[in-house]
Amino acid sequence: MKRFLLVICIASLFSFVPQTDKQLQGAWSSIIDMDGKMVMQVLLFSDGYFSWTSYQAGSGVFIQTKGGSFTLDENNLSLQYEFSTADSTQVGTTESWRLGAKGPLLQLTNKAGTQFKGEALDKGITTDLSGTWLMAGRKQDDKITRRDTTTPRKTMKILTGNRFQWIAYNTETKQFSGTGGGTYTATDSTYTEKIEFFSRDNKRVGMQLQFKYEVQGNDWHHSGKSSAGEPMHEIWAKREMK
Repeated sequence: MKRFLLVICIASLFSFVPQTDKQLQGAWSSIIDMDGKMVMQVLLFSDGYFSWTSYQAGSGVFIQTKGGSFTLDENNLSLQYEFSTADSTQVGTTESWRLGAKGPLLQLTNKAGTQFKGEALDKGITTDLSGTWLMAGRKQDDKITRRDTTTPRKTMKILTGNRFQWIAYNTETKQFSGTGGGTYTATDSTYTEKIEFFSRDNKRVGMQLQFKYEVQGNDWHHSGKSSAGEPMHEIWAKREMK
């Protein structure tokens, strides 16, 4: 009987398929050979939103990114695109993927047979900044200027347990303005980013930036110096699903 139960438990572990948004959330990565170059693919899921980014492993040379919102119905993953650098006609469309997993791997397959097989990067860990945020304002000379987050022009930031990415885009014009991302830590009111890719300037890859942060209700106050060395105090608002 004990051996029978052990077999069932092992079989259950290796046939595990995430069936809720919460189980799917986190960071997943895959390294593939593309024309002789090793390419890192990173897929982030957080609070109903996602980003899917490719860049050269090691050098961090940016290749492409796409993302938006997602829904999961059992094993059917629906991706609704708000931005796509490789194909702007994807913006406003929905793509279906079949979700499966074996052990620690996330497996996705679309109707065209394209596959993604990724390993977990954060293994379910979270911080008080894990989630999806929209640029909502700035503080300068003790004066706060708020920004309307409902307009088509957005700057969104997605954080899992240890990965981050910001994306600036316009859902109406389908214009993409820039993105950057990598790993982060958030402890004792100190937020530290290490940049792994930056679409506007590859020289910033490898930089480590440290900020002070505070969560006030649905706002994240983020202050320090930008990657360009300029002082900043940003306010990010938690993005809610429609």
